[in-house]
Amino acid sequence: MAAEGHAPTAGEYIVHHLHHLQNHKQKAVVDFTVFNIDSIFWAVLLGVVGCFFLWRAAAKATSGVPGRFQAAVEILVEMVDSQAKGIVHNATSRKLVAPLALTVFVWIFLMNAMDLLPVDLIPYIVEHGGIAGYQRVVPTADLSVTMGLSLSVLLVCLCYNVKIKGVGGWVHELFTAPFGSHPVLYPVNFLMQVIEFVAKTVSHGMRLFGNMYAGELIFMLIALMGGAWTLSATGIGLAIGHIIAGTVWAIFHILIITLQAFVFMMLTLVYVGQAHDAH
Repeated sequence: MAAEGHAPTAGEYIVHHLHHLQNHKQKAVVDFTVFNIDSIFWAVLLGVVGCFFLWRAAAKATSGVPGRFQAAVEILVEMVDSQAKGIVHNATSRKLVAPLALTVFVWIFLMNAMDLLPVDLIPYIVEHGGIAGYQRVVPTADLSVTMGLSLSVLLVCLCYNVKIKGVGGWVHELFTAPFGSHPVLYPVNFLMQVIEFVAKTVSHGMRLFGNMYAGELIFMLIALMGGAWTLSATGIGLAIGHIIAGTVWAIFHILIITLQAFVFMMLTLVYVGQAHDAH
């Protein structure tokens, strides 16, 4: 992480923690052969964990007085279902869209929650477990992950546009909305539709990435305060500030990770709902 013989500087520490474990070194600005192995691993692992807990809740569900875990899952399911009913008015579509929204919320919440782990904990364990290289454990702080999620939502929306309106109906909408069906307006309408799809997709992914990336950086800065402590008045003050700032930010970050998961889920429902609306 640092040059041999001295402790890492603040810049070296942050740069080290912002690197991904990749299959090989990137050779160009855009290189689709490079994969962030750490992001893929943690995203898949947390997806499996989320599915397991939901499966356990369904398997242990009883008609009597529910336990705390079952009650919590039921509250979450009812919340998502009520939001889906208010946005997607097609009952048939909701049979797929509501579980999709629930999966999105749980999965993104778990990925966001990795930010609450101590910054150096997992990298330390991985390094001493014999795996050399970098390790980032918050998949949603990786733009490729959040854009992948938003692109998946875009594909779902495109599928519902075709399913609900038919190929002909959707193509007609692409060229006649929002300004009307005059042939002169066809290129403008189509351009506006493309811009809308692109803007929604990019903002959907960037919003989640930006918030989680910023939160990750703040945790790193707080960790630097603790790493700079010494047996002096300044050093002890930094150590105390590290504990106080870390605790306060972690408590506040619980709200952020929950809110970001909820916002991503709600936008997913809104975009899928818009795919059902005819212009």
